[in-house]
Amino acid sequence: MMPKHPQVGDVVVYHDENGGAHNALVTAYWGDPTTDAYIGCLNLVFISTDDSRRDQYGRQIERFTSISHKSAQHTHGFYWRWSDEEPNGYTPPTSV
Repeated sequence: MMPKHPQVGDVVVYHDENGGAHNALVTAYWGDPTTDAYIGCLNLVFISTDDSRRDQYGRQIERFTSISHKSAQHTHGFYWRWSDEEPNGYTPPTSV
């Protein structure tokens, strides 16, 4: 069975650089829906978690581009996943 490929307007979970999860909306997707893998990336927006980022319209949005699926990103951040998928675990750096 082919995986569901994201469409504009779908809700996904975005993991930021610290691994924090955010509900996000897909604004664009580059991928091949005829494959069984999430090859490609997407653009998304989400509501800022920074309470100081407000204007007359409410809390501001944050926009990220070229975000890969969790299966292509083996770290704890900078990826998207479906809400029913487990997040990537934390892997410490091998060299600092």
